[in-house]
Amino acid sequence: MGWRKKRATASARHILVADQEQCAQLKTDIENGADFADLARQYSTCPSGKKGGDLGQFRERQMVKEFNDVVFTAELHTVHGPVKTQFGYHLIEITERSKG
Repeated sequence: MGWRKKRATASARHILVADQEQCAQLKTDIENGADFADLARQYSTCPSGKKGGDLGQFRERQMVKEFNDVVFTAELHTVHGPVKTQFGYHLIEITERSKG
């Protein structure tokens, strides 16, 4: 068995939509009191939308680079975005993070 550095982990939820304008509007709605999970269920094109956008726990570098960069550097419990990836535009809320 080799010596391997343990990668950091995080938990997050997100809303994925195809268009930057819609993503920005959803962020405004959340800032004005709309429930993140309700909007995820209603608008997210990711299967996680059915779970309020919850992605569960994942390791660093498990997600695409643009998503990973936000999740492992940005402030916890804040809605970040729009973040553009090959899949569309994300709003991301990091709910938990641990160092490797």
